[in-house]
Amino acid sequence: MKFTELTGGAGHSLMSATPGPDLAAHDYTETEYAVTGSVPGLTPTGPAPPADFTTRVLVRRPASPHEFSGTLVVEWLNVSSGADAAPEYTYVAAELVRAGHAWVGVSAQYIGVEGGSGSVEVDAGPSGLAAKDPDRYAKMSHPGDAYCYDMFAAIASGLPGGPLADLAVARTLAVGESQSAMALTTYVNSFAAAHNVFDGFLIHSRAVAGLPFGAVGAPADINRAFSGGPMAIPDVGAPVFIVQTETDLLTNFRFFLARQRDSECLRVWEIAGSAHADLVQVGPFEEYLGCPDPVNRGQQGFVLRAALRHLVAWARGNDAPPTAEPLRLVETDADPVLLLDDVGNAVGGVRTPCVQAPTTVLSGIVADPVSRICLLFGSTHPIPDEVLAARYDSVEHYLRTYAEAVDAAISAGFVLADDHDEIVADAHPELLPD
Repeated sequence: MKFTELTGGAGHSLMSATPGPDLAAHDYTETEYAVTGSVPGLTPTGPAPPADFTTRVLVRRPASPHEFSGTLVVEWLNVSSGADAAPEYTYVAAELVRAGHAWVGVSAQYIGVEGGSGSVEVDAGPSGLAAKDPDRYAKMSHPGDAYCYDMFAAIASGLPGGPLADLAVARTLAVGESQSAMALTTYVNSFAAAHNVFDGFLIHSRAVAGLPFGAVGAPADINRAFSGGPMAIPDVGAPVFIVQTETDLLTNFRFFLARQRDSECLRVWEIAGSAHADLVQVGPFEEYLGCPDPVNRGQQGFVLRAALRHLVAWARGNDAPPTAEPLRLVETDADPVLLLDDVGNAVGGVRTPCVQAPTTVLSGIVADPVSRICLLFGSTHPIPDEVLAARYDSVEHYLRTYAEAVDAAISAGFVLADDHDEIVADAHPELLPD
Protein backbone atom coordinates (compact mmCIF):
# COMPACT_ATOMS: atom_id res chain seq x y z
CA MET A 1 0.00 0.00 0.00
CA LYS A 2 1.49 3.35 -1.04
CA PHE A 3 0.38 6.70 0.36
CA THR A 4 1.41 9.93 -1.40
CA GLU A 5 0.50 13.39 -0.16
CA LEU A 6 -1.75 15.20 -2.63
CA THR A 7 -0.84 18.73 -3.66
CA GLY A 8 -1.91 21.15 -6.35
CA GLY A 9 -5.38 22.06 -7.44
CA ALA A 10 -7.89 23.70 -5.16
CA GLY A 11 -7.54 21.31 -2.25
CA HIS A 12 -9.65 18.43 -1.02
CA SER A 13 -13.15 17.97 -2.40
CA LEU A 14 -15.40 16.85 0.43
CA MET A 15 -18.98 18.08 0.61
CA SER A 16 -19.99 19.72 3.86
CA ALA A 17 -22.62 22.32 4.72
CA THR A 18 -21.05 23.08 8.09
CA PRO A 19 -17.35 23.73 8.77
CA GLY A 20 -16.95 21.70 11.95
CA PRO A 21 -14.38 22.49 14.67
CA ASP A 22 -11.44 24.77 13.99
CA LEU A 23 -8.79 22.09 13.59
CA ALA A 24 -5.84 24.46 14.02
CA ALA A 25 -7.30 25.75 17.27
CA HIS A 26 -7.38 22.15 18.53
CA ASP A 27 -3.79 21.57 17.31
CA TYR A 28 -4.97 19.22 14.58
CA THR A 29 -3.61 18.88 11.06
CA GLU A 30 -5.46 18.01 7.87
CA THR A 31 -3.67 16.27 5.01
CA GLU A 32 -4.95 14.53 1.91
CA TYR A 33 -3.26 11.50 0.37
CA ALA A 34 -3.53 9.37 -2.73
CA VAL A 35 -3.41 5.71 -1.82
CA THR A 36 -2.49 3.05 -4.36
CA GLY A 37 -2.77 -0.69 -4.05
CA SER A 38 -4.29 -3.89 -5.39
CA VAL A 39 -7.09 -5.98 -3.87
CA PRO A 40 -9.34 -8.88 -4.86
CA GLY A 41 -13.00 -8.30 -5.53
CA LEU A 42 -16.37 -9.94 -5.00
CA THR A 43 -19.28 -9.56 -7.42
CA PRO A 44 -22.87 -10.79 -7.07
CA THR A 45 -21.85 -13.89 -9.06
CA GLY A 46 -18.57 -14.65 -7.33
CA PRO A 47 -14.94 -13.57 -6.87
CA ALA A 48 -13.24 -11.09 -9.19
CA PRO A 49 -9.49 -11.12 -9.92
CA PRO A 50 -7.27 -8.60 -8.13
CA ALA A 51 -7.36 -5.08 -9.51
CA ASP A 52 -5.29 -1.95 -8.99
CA PHE A 53 -6.78 1.21 -7.50
CA THR A 54 -5.76 4.75 -6.68
CA THR A 55 -8.14 6.56 -4.39
CA ARG A 56 -7.86 9.29 -1.80
CA VAL A 57 -7.98 9.55 1.96
CA LEU A 58 -8.34 12.67 4.08
CA VAL A 59 -6.53 12.59 7.42
CA ARG A 60 -7.40 14.80 10.38
CA ARG A 61 -5.20 14.05 13.38
CA PRO A 62 -3.51 15.59 16.41
CA ALA A 63 -0.35 17.38 15.31
CA SER A 64 1.55 15.96 18.28
CA PRO A 65 1.74 12.20 18.77
CA HIS A 66 1.63 12.89 22.51
CA GLU A 67 -1.92 14.27 22.15
CA PHE A 68 -3.20 11.18 20.31
CA SER A 69 -5.68 9.00 22.20
CA GLY A 70 -4.72 5.74 20.50
CA THR A 71 -8.07 5.56 18.64
CA LEU A 72 -8.27 5.77 14.85
CA VAL A 73 -11.75 6.42 13.44
CA VAL A 74 -12.07 5.50 9.76
CA GLU A 75 -15.17 6.81 7.98
CA TRP A 76 -16.53 5.23 4.81
CA LEU A 77 -17.29 8.43 2.90
CA ASN A 78 -20.88 8.76 1.72
CA VAL A 79 -21.69 9.05 -2.00
CA SER A 80 -25.47 9.44 -1.92
CA SER A 81 -25.19 12.97 -3.33
CA GLY A 82 -23.01 11.78 -6.24
CA ALA A 83 -19.89 13.09 -4.46
CA ASP A 84 -18.00 12.21 -1.30
CA ALA A 85 -19.30 13.59 1.98
CA ALA A 86 -18.50 12.86 5.63
CA PRO A 87 -21.81 13.08 7.52
CA GLU A 88 -20.58 11.09 10.52
CA TYR A 89 -17.63 13.44 10.96
CA THR A 90 -20.12 16.33 11.03
CA TYR A 91 -22.01 14.70 13.90
CA VAL A 92 -19.07 13.54 16.03
CA ALA A 93 -16.25 15.99 15.22
CA ALA A 94 -16.53 17.73 18.59
CA GLU A 95 -15.96 14.42 20.36
CA LEU A 96 -13.09 13.48 18.05
CA VAL A 97 -11.03 16.59 18.71
CA ARG A 98 -11.63 16.83 22.46
CA ALA A 99 -10.73 13.14 22.89
CA GLY A 100 -7.63 13.33 20.69
CA HIS A 101 -8.77 10.71 18.16
CA ALA A 102 -7.48 10.56 14.61
CA TRP A 103 -10.09 10.57 11.84
CA VAL A 104 -9.62 9.36 8.26
CA GLY A 105 -12.20 9.62 5.50
CA VAL A 106 -11.82 7.02 2.75
CA SER A 107 -13.15 7.38 -0.81
CA ALA A 108 -14.15 3.72 -0.92
CA GLN A 109 -16.90 3.70 -3.53
CA TYR A 110 -16.83 3.98 -7.30
CA ILE A 111 -19.14 7.01 -7.57
CA GLY A 112 -17.04 9.09 -5.21
CA VAL A 113 -13.96 8.63 -7.39
CA GLU A 114 -15.24 8.10 -10.92
CA GLY A 115 -18.56 9.96 -10.71
CA GLY A 116 -22.13 8.94 -11.34
CA SER A 117 -25.67 9.57 -10.21
CA GLY A 118 -26.41 9.93 -6.53
CA SER A 119 -29.46 8.52 -4.81
CA VAL A 120 -30.71 11.92 -3.60
CA GLU A 121 -31.42 15.12 -5.51
CA VAL A 122 -28.45 17.32 -4.61
CA ASP A 123 -26.42 19.49 -6.96
CA ALA A 124 -22.90 18.42 -6.03
CA GLY A 125 -21.30 20.02 -9.07
CA PRO A 126 -19.10 18.00 -11.44
CA SER A 127 -19.25 14.27 -10.74
CA GLY A 128 -16.08 12.40 -9.81
CA LEU A 129 -12.87 13.62 -8.26
CA ALA A 130 -10.97 14.20 -11.51
CA ALA A 131 -13.86 16.21 -12.96
CA LYS A 132 -14.00 18.37 -9.85
CA ASP A 133 -10.27 19.08 -9.72
CA PRO A 134 -8.17 17.50 -12.50
CA ASP A 135 -4.97 19.18 -11.29
CA ARG A 136 -5.25 17.30 -8.01
CA TYR A 137 -7.13 14.10 -8.79
CA ALA A 138 -6.29 13.18 -12.39
CA LYS A 139 -4.59 9.93 -11.33
CA MET A 140 -7.55 8.62 -9.31
CA SER A 141 -8.82 5.24 -10.55
CA HIS A 142 -11.47 2.97 -9.01
CA PRO A 143 -11.98 -0.58 -10.36
CA GLY A 144 -15.66 -0.75 -9.32
CA ASP A 145 -17.63 -1.56 -6.19
CA ALA A 146 -16.80 -5.24 -6.51
CA TYR A 147 -13.60 -4.06 -4.78
CA CYS A 148 -14.84 -1.41 -2.33
CA TYR A 149 -14.97 -3.66 0.74
CA ASP A 150 -11.45 -5.01 0.35
CA MET A 151 -10.21 -1.53 -0.54
CA PHE A 152 -11.64 -0.05 2.65
CA ALA A 153 -10.08 -2.72 4.84
CA ALA A 154 -6.71 -2.65 3.09
CA ILE A 155 -6.49 1.13 3.40
CA ALA A 156 -7.46 1.09 7.07
CA SER A 157 -4.88 -1.63 7.71
CA GLY A 158 -2.19 0.41 5.96
CA LEU A 159 -2.78 3.72 7.74
CA PRO A 160 -0.73 2.97 10.90
CA GLY A 161 2.31 2.16 8.77
CA GLY A 162 1.64 5.01 6.34
CA PRO A 163 0.41 8.54 7.14
CA LEU A 164 -0.04 7.67 10.83
CA ALA A 165 3.30 5.92 11.29
CA ASP A 166 4.28 8.27 14.12
CA LEU A 167 1.09 7.53 16.07
CA ALA A 168 0.65 4.56 18.40
CA VAL A 169 -2.67 3.26 17.04
CA ALA A 170 -4.18 0.94 19.64
CA ARG A 171 -7.63 0.46 18.08
CA THR A 172 -9.26 1.14 14.73
CA LEU A 173 -12.99 1.81 14.45
CA ALA A 174 -15.06 1.88 11.25
CA VAL A 175 -17.93 4.37 11.03
CA GLY A 176 -20.44 5.28 8.35
CA GLU A 177 -23.83 6.90 7.90
CA SER A 178 -26.68 6.15 5.47
CA GLN A 179 -25.38 4.44 2.30
CA SER A 180 -22.04 4.02 4.07
CA ALA A 181 -23.85 2.36 6.99
CA MET A 182 -25.38 -0.06 4.51
CA ALA A 183 -21.91 -0.77 3.13
CA LEU A 184 -20.63 -1.41 6.66
CA THR A 185 -23.61 -3.70 7.30
CA THR A 186 -22.47 -5.83 4.36
CA TYR A 187 -18.84 -5.52 5.44
CA VAL A 188 -19.57 -6.77 8.95
CA ASN A 189 -21.75 -9.56 7.59
CA SER A 190 -19.34 -10.85 4.93
CA PHE A 191 -15.79 -9.56 5.51
CA ALA A 192 -15.06 -8.36 9.04
CA ALA A 193 -14.26 -11.65 10.72
CA ALA A 194 -11.90 -12.75 7.94
CA HIS A 195 -10.13 -9.40 7.64
CA ASN A 196 -9.79 -8.77 11.39
CA VAL A 197 -8.87 -5.13 10.76
CA PHE A 198 -11.41 -3.20 12.85
CA ASP A 199 -11.88 -3.26 16.60
CA GLY A 200 -15.40 -1.87 16.49
CA PHE A 201 -18.11 -0.49 14.20
CA LEU A 202 -20.52 2.43 14.41
CA ILE A 203 -23.29 1.83 11.85
CA HIS A 204 -25.56 4.88 11.70
CA SER A 205 -28.84 4.94 9.75
CA ARG A 206 -28.81 1.64 7.84
CA ALA A 207 -31.65 0.10 5.86
CA VAL A 208 -33.24 -3.34 6.11
CA ALA A 209 -30.48 -4.89 3.98
CA GLY A 210 -26.86 -4.08 3.25
CA LEU A 211 -25.28 -2.51 0.19
CA PRO A 212 -25.00 -5.37 -2.32
CA PHE A 213 -21.78 -6.58 -3.88
CA GLY A 214 -20.97 -4.42 -6.88
CA ALA A 215 -19.80 -5.17 -10.38
CA VAL A 216 -16.37 -4.69 -11.89
CA GLY A 217 -16.10 -1.19 -13.31
CA ALA A 218 -19.46 -0.03 -11.95
CA PRO A 219 -21.16 1.19 -8.75
CA ALA A 220 -23.22 -0.99 -6.44
CA ASP A 221 -27.00 -0.77 -6.74
CA ILE A 222 -28.11 1.08 -3.61
CA ASN A 223 -31.76 0.33 -4.35
CA ARG A 224 -31.23 -3.29 -3.34
CA ALA A 225 -30.39 -2.18 0.19
CA PHE A 226 -34.00 -1.00 0.51
CA SER A 227 -35.70 -3.85 -1.35
CA GLY A 228 -33.66 -6.81 -0.07
CA GLY A 229 -34.47 -9.15 2.75
CA PRO A 230 -33.44 -8.34 6.35
CA MET A 231 -29.67 -8.59 6.92
CA ALA A 232 -28.69 -9.54 10.45
CA ILE A 233 -25.44 -8.55 12.15
CA PRO A 234 -23.41 -11.63 13.15
CA ASP A 235 -20.98 -11.89 16.03
CA VAL A 236 -17.64 -11.01 14.43
CA GLY A 237 -15.57 -10.77 17.60
CA ALA A 238 -15.73 -6.96 17.67
CA PRO A 239 -18.44 -4.68 19.05
CA VAL A 240 -21.04 -3.33 16.63
CA PHE A 241 -23.07 -0.25 17.60
CA ILE A 242 -26.12 0.55 15.45
CA VAL A 243 -27.79 3.96 15.85
CA GLN A 244 -31.09 4.47 14.02
CA THR A 245 -33.54 7.30 13.46
CA GLU A 246 -37.30 7.22 13.00
CA THR A 247 -36.78 7.54 9.24
CA ASP A 248 -34.55 4.47 9.19
CA LEU A 249 -36.94 2.38 11.25
CA LEU A 250 -39.87 2.98 8.91
CA THR A 251 -40.23 4.63 5.46
CA ASN A 252 -38.58 2.65 2.68
CA PHE A 253 -35.56 1.94 4.91
CA ARG A 254 -37.72 -0.69 6.71
CA PHE A 255 -35.22 -1.39 9.48
CA PHE A 256 -38.07 -2.59 11.71
CA LEU A 257 -37.83 -5.87 9.78
CA ALA A 258 -34.13 -6.25 10.68
CA ARG A 259 -34.32 -5.43 14.38
CA GLN A 260 -32.12 -7.62 16.59
CA ARG A 261 -31.83 -8.06 20.32
CA ASP A 262 -28.79 -6.56 22.00
CA SER A 263 -26.01 -9.01 22.76
CA GLU A 264 -22.50 -9.08 24.14
CA CYS A 265 -21.26 -7.70 20.80
CA LEU A 266 -24.28 -5.69 19.58
CA ARG A 267 -26.06 -2.55 20.74
CA VAL A 268 -28.94 -0.87 18.91
CA TRP A 269 -30.18 2.61 19.81
CA GLU A 270 -33.28 4.10 18.14
CA ILE A 271 -33.56 7.84 18.76
CA ALA A 272 -36.96 9.42 19.38
CA GLY A 273 -37.57 12.69 17.54
CA SER A 274 -34.81 12.05 15.01
CA ALA A 275 -34.60 12.02 11.22
CA HIS A 276 -32.15 10.41 8.80
CA ALA A 277 -30.63 13.86 8.33
CA ASP A 278 -31.33 17.09 10.18
CA LEU A 279 -30.39 20.72 10.70
CA VAL A 280 -26.91 19.75 11.91
CA GLN A 281 -26.15 18.37 8.44
CA VAL A 282 -27.64 21.13 6.28
CA GLY A 283 -26.74 24.12 8.46
CA PRO A 284 -27.43 27.49 6.82
CA PHE A 285 -28.51 25.92 3.53
CA GLU A 286 -31.86 24.59 4.74
CA GLU A 287 -33.89 26.79 2.40
CA TYR A 288 -32.16 25.34 -0.65
CA LEU A 289 -33.64 21.91 0.05
CA GLY A 290 -37.04 23.18 -1.03
CA CYS A 291 -38.94 21.37 1.73
CA PRO A 292 -42.33 22.83 2.74
CA ASP A 293 -41.69 22.37 6.48
CA PRO A 294 -38.66 23.15 8.64
CA VAL A 295 -36.29 20.18 8.73
CA ASN A 296 -35.81 18.08 11.85
CA ARG A 297 -34.16 19.95 14.70
CA GLY A 298 -33.65 16.98 17.01
CA GLN A 299 -30.59 16.21 19.12
CA GLN A 300 -29.20 13.04 17.58
CA GLY A 301 -25.78 14.67 17.25
CA PHE A 302 -25.37 14.58 21.03
CA VAL A 303 -26.42 10.93 21.08
CA LEU A 304 -23.88 10.04 18.40
CA ARG A 305 -21.07 11.68 20.34
CA ALA A 306 -22.04 9.54 23.32
CA ALA A 307 -22.25 6.44 21.13
CA LEU A 308 -18.73 7.00 19.84
CA ARG A 309 -17.34 7.39 23.36
CA HIS A 310 -19.11 4.22 24.47
CA LEU A 311 -17.77 2.34 21.43
CA VAL A 312 -14.20 3.43 22.15
CA ALA A 313 -14.49 2.17 25.73
CA TRP A 314 -16.18 -1.04 24.56
CA ALA A 315 -13.40 -1.68 22.04
CA ARG A 316 -10.88 -1.23 24.86
CA GLY A 317 -12.53 -4.10 26.70
CA ASN A 318 -14.57 -1.97 29.11
CA ASP A 319 -18.29 -2.26 29.76
CA ALA A 320 -20.73 -2.41 26.88
CA PRO A 321 -22.90 0.68 26.28
CA PRO A 322 -26.19 0.98 28.12
CA THR A 323 -29.20 -0.61 26.51
CA ALA A 324 -32.10 1.47 25.23
CA GLU A 325 -35.77 0.74 24.82
CA PRO A 326 -36.69 0.54 21.11
CA LEU A 327 -39.13 3.00 19.63
CA ARG A 328 -42.66 1.74 20.16
CA LEU A 329 -44.65 0.76 17.10
CA VAL A 330 -48.32 0.24 16.44
CA GLU A 331 -49.28 -2.53 14.06
CA THR A 332 -51.56 -1.63 11.14
CA ASP A 333 -52.94 -3.43 8.11
CA ALA A 334 -49.86 -2.15 6.24
CA ASP A 335 -46.48 -1.31 7.78
CA PRO A 336 -46.38 -0.34 11.45
CA VAL A 337 -46.43 3.27 12.58
CA LEU A 338 -44.86 5.04 15.52
CA LEU A 339 -46.76 5.27 18.79
CA LEU A 340 -47.01 8.99 19.58
CA ASP A 341 -47.34 10.84 22.86
CA ASP A 342 -49.79 13.59 23.74
CA VAL A 343 -47.99 16.25 21.69
CA GLY A 344 -47.13 14.03 18.72
CA ASN A 345 -43.56 12.93 19.48
CA ALA A 346 -42.53 9.27 19.33
CA VAL A 347 -42.77 7.07 22.42
CA GLY A 348 -39.84 4.90 23.53
CA GLY A 349 -36.35 4.91 22.12
CA VAL A 350 -33.41 7.01 23.28
CA ARG A 351 -34.92 10.08 24.96
CA THR A 352 -33.22 13.43 24.48
CA PRO A 353 -34.30 16.62 26.27
CA CYS A 354 -36.08 18.01 23.21
CA VAL A 355 -38.63 15.15 23.33
CA GLN A 356 -38.76 14.80 27.12
CA ALA A 357 -39.39 18.53 27.57
CA PRO A 358 -40.85 19.35 24.16
CA THR A 359 -41.55 22.71 22.59
CA THR A 360 -41.97 21.28 19.07
CA VAL A 361 -43.05 18.08 17.37
CA LEU A 362 -39.92 16.45 15.98
CA SER A 363 -40.36 13.69 13.42
CA GLY A 364 -38.39 11.54 11.05
CA ILE A 365 -41.54 10.59 9.16
CA VAL A 366 -42.75 13.00 6.47
CA ALA A 367 -46.20 12.38 5.05
CA ASP A 368 -46.19 12.70 1.25
CA PRO A 369 -42.69 14.20 0.95
CA VAL A 370 -42.17 16.43 -2.08
CA SER A 371 -38.73 14.91 -2.73
CA ARG A 372 -36.38 12.22 -1.54
CA ILE A 373 -34.24 14.80 0.24
CA CYS A 374 -37.27 16.12 2.17
CA LEU A 375 -38.15 12.58 3.26
CA LEU A 376 -34.64 12.17 4.67
CA PHE A 377 -34.58 15.47 6.57
CA GLY A 378 -37.78 14.89 8.54
CA SER A 379 -39.73 17.79 9.98
CA THR A 380 -40.25 20.15 12.90
CA HIS A 381 -43.76 21.39 13.67
CA PRO A 382 -45.03 23.78 16.35
CA ILE A 383 -47.00 22.62 19.35
CA PRO A 384 -50.19 24.68 19.80
CA ASP A 385 -49.90 27.44 22.39
CA GLU A 386 -52.71 26.03 24.49
CA VAL A 387 -50.96 22.64 24.69
CA LEU A 388 -47.69 24.27 25.78
CA ALA A 389 -49.52 26.42 28.31
CA ALA A 390 -51.15 23.34 29.80
CA ARG A 391 -47.78 21.55 30.03
CA TYR A 392 -45.66 24.41 31.45
CA ASP A 393 -47.11 27.02 33.80
CA SER A 394 -44.13 29.35 33.19
CA VAL A 395 -40.85 29.69 31.35
CA GLU A 396 -39.10 28.82 34.60
CA HIS A 397 -41.14 25.61 34.84
CA TYR A 398 -40.13 24.67 31.30
CA LEU A 399 -36.46 25.37 31.94
CA ARG A 400 -36.51 23.27 35.13
CA THR A 401 -38.19 20.43 33.25
CA TYR A 402 -35.68 20.68 30.43
CA ALA A 403 -32.73 20.75 32.83
CA GLU A 404 -34.07 17.63 34.55
CA ALA A 405 -34.31 15.93 31.14
CA VAL A 406 -30.68 16.87 30.42
CA ASP A 407 -29.56 15.34 33.71
CA ALA A 408 -31.61 12.20 33.02
CA ALA A 409 -30.12 11.75 29.53
CA ILE A 410 -26.60 12.16 30.91
CA SER A 411 -27.31 9.75 33.78
CA ALA A 412 -28.65 7.18 31.31
CA GLY A 413 -25.51 7.46 29.19
CA PHE A 414 -27.28 8.79 26.08
CA VAL A 415 -25.69 12.25 26.35
CA LEU A 416 -22.18 13.11 27.58
CA ALA A 417 -21.55 15.26 30.63
CA ASP A 418 -19.03 17.14 28.47
CA ASP A 419 -21.98 18.32 26.35
CA HIS A 420 -24.07 19.52 29.30
CA ASP A 421 -23.75 23.24 28.63
CA GLU A 422 -24.24 22.89 24.89
CA ILE A 423 -27.39 20.84 25.16
CA VAL A 424 -28.76 23.11 27.91
CA ALA A 425 -28.27 26.00 25.50
CA ASP A 426 -30.42 24.10 22.97
CA ALA A 427 -33.55 24.73 25.07
CA HIS A 428 -36.22 26.90 23.42
CA PRO A 429 -38.09 28.99 25.97
CA GLU A 430 -38.83 31.55 23.25
CA LEU A 431 -41.37 29.11 21.78
CA LEU A 432 -43.57 29.23 24.84
CA PRO A 433 -46.67 31.45 24.64
CA ASP A 434 -46.49 34.84 26.33
